[in-house]
Amino acid sequence: MGDYSKALEFYEKSHQIKEKALPQNHPELATSYNNIGLAYNNMGDYSKALEFYEKSCKIYEKALPPNHPNLASSYDNIGRVYKNMGDYSKALEFYEKAHQIYEKALPSNHPDLATSYNNIGGVYNNMGDYSEALEFYEKAHKIFENALPPNHPHLAISYGNIGQVYNDMGDYSKALEFNEKAHQIFENALPPNHPHLAFPYNWFGKIYRSMKDYSKALDNFEKCLSIRRKALLDNHPYLALTYSNIGDVHQLMGNYERALAFHPTALNIQENVQCNPLECATTYINLGETYREMKDYSTALTFYQKGLEIREKKLPKSHPDLAVVYHNMAKLYLATRKYSTAMKNIQQAVEIAQEKLPSTHPHRLEYKETFEKIRMK
Repeated sequence: MGDYSKALEFYEKSHQIKEKALPQNHPELATSYNNIGLAYNNMGDYSKALEFYEKSCKIYEKALPPNHPNLASSYDNIGRVYKNMGDYSKALEFYEKAHQIYEKALPSNHPDLATSYNNIGGVYNNMGDYSEALEFYEKAHKIFENALPPNHPHLAISYGNIGQVYNDMGDYSKALEFNEKAHQIFENALPPNHPHLAFPYNWFGKIYRSMKDYSKALDNFEKCLSIRRKALLDNHPYLALTYSNIGDVHQLMGNYERALAFHPTALNIQENVQCNPLECATTYINLGETYREMKDYSTALTFYQKGLEIREKKLPKSHPDLAVVYHNMAKLYLATRKYSTAMKNIQQAVEIAQEKLPSTHPHRLEYKETFEKIRMK
């Protein structure tokens, strides 16, 4: 945590010196703005990060030739902030601009090109386009395997990314296999309590939750939280996500009071800092699930609707995350005997799952079972 704020302090002092000594369109000033943007991004202050990245980009666009790698890095940074803020179409636009430059300027096996494939794959994954995501992640991975030593952290992130797509596609054994590889590299390559060590624990938590092995999920999310508490500011969006995940697992284990202790902690961060609205949506939906299980249906519905409103605004119409909310709401309407509304919601969930998820995905079976329960009423 201290490292990021110290870095910011250092970059700002350095910038003040450069501002006095250099003309306002000098590329070194752009690098300086870029460093400040990076510090804000690492601290989870995405609007500030965007402000400085855009200042940097403006200078680079004037001062550098159009295919200069520094310009590509600048577009990448802006893309990353938009991704963190949940604006996936903007993120894709900037990542693709960067990628076009990398393709022209770099050899086909250059690690920066692989990072670019990874970035584009990440946006497709967030947009629920899993086959497209996997294609880009695998292109990246091939380059990393050939270009980097076997214990390089970039390779670990690549394994983790592929593992996450398999998790989203419902192939949990493959997801675990790739995440194990990621974890081994991180353990060998990084010092204890390095912020990146939280990633594999977070990924394991998600996979075990999907597999309904809740005690293992909780154990991994708690390890992730322990690292993030030491490494990040108290209001960092990653901390909020971890609190939300822990709350969700407590809900799934039937510990509703524990769940209700974690979700508001997550929301307190998410509603008060500039974070990805989709992360807020997930916490609202997790709260909805907790209240539905507690049979407080009106409170549950309020939270579902808050989460659904954000997801409908920010995601493609056939995104699997929308199907999850429609399914939750269908179960709520079934419990409150509003069968026609329940049927409408479950049909939407089933349609999305059939279009977007592999035929073996557990969600397809779950939605079908709920559909049959409603149909019998």
